Amino acid sequence: MASSSKSTTNQRVRSISLPLRSHPITHRIQEELNKLKNYKPSAQSSLSSLEELYICMHEILNLALTRQVLSQHQNEKWVNELLDGSMKLLDICGKAMDLVSQMKEHLGDVQSCLRRRRKGDSSIESSIAKFTSFKKKMKKDAKKLIMALKQMDSEIGNLEILNNLDDHVSTVIGVLREVSATSVPIFQSFLMFLSVPVSKPNQTKWSLVSNLMRKSRVVCEGQVDTGNELERVDAVISTLRKYGSSSKTENLQTLKKRMEALEGRVEVIESGLECIFRRLIRTRASLLNIFSH
Repeated sequence: MASSSKSTTNQRVRSISLPLRSHPITHRIQEELNKLKNYKPSAQSSLSSLEELYICMHEILNLALTRQVLSQHQNEKWVNELLDGSMKLLDICGKAMDLVSQMKEHLGDVQSCLRRRRKGDSSIESSIAKFTSFKKKMKKDAKKLIMALKQMDSEIGNLEILNNLDDHVSTVIGVLREVSATSVPIFQSFLMFLSVPVSKPNQTKWSLVSNLMRKSRVVCEGQVDTGNELERVDAVISTLRKYGSSSKTENLQTLKKRMEALEGRVEVIESGLECIFRRLIRTRASLLNIFSH
């Protein structure tokens, strides 16, 4: 099952057949697809490459030839497929952005209480409880979006192969499908980051999801610290709940450091998602503009 899924992903990356007379932008898209296929697990690099893909796609959609040939196929089934796919990705990205924004706000509240504690404020327990409550809701919401992405991935995998079309039309459709297929696991990676703890997935194309945010590093006093930033925060909160925050000043200091690390990662995700969201809006606007004329 794992090897089959991986093979499907590789086939998708190779599936774009670029005509000899194709525009150079299609070759740039292929290069970015190959980068994402082989990229190292880094949130920043994956979002940067994905954004570059959408920039290339916007350029190809705005070529005069593209607009001309696509506008002649307004009633085709694949037109609704492209419009529907662009709307689903836009909706999922928007909801993911909302979750990240809310998380950033709750992180700020906890950090504010940690700073005030030095002045005798003892509200940290209440702030942590609110953060934990929000995280449970966020986990449920993130899992719903993950399921929507898996459904979308299944739909992309079952798309009809289009024959008897103009070379340029075939290339554009192939590019749009490839970019959507590549976007799905990258979006899922950030949602899995928000929905921890999760079980370790099989080595499929979704394995990039768990590796994207997960790393292991050595912290002070030789202690080995594993898991992503959110899991490390959860570990400290669990310790504080078990022993009580009043007698564990060192744990509060550790929580402060880990909250800062988590906030840094969240800001990277937030910035990246905002960029992709803007690109998704432009892509959908271009498609609507082409097929409405």
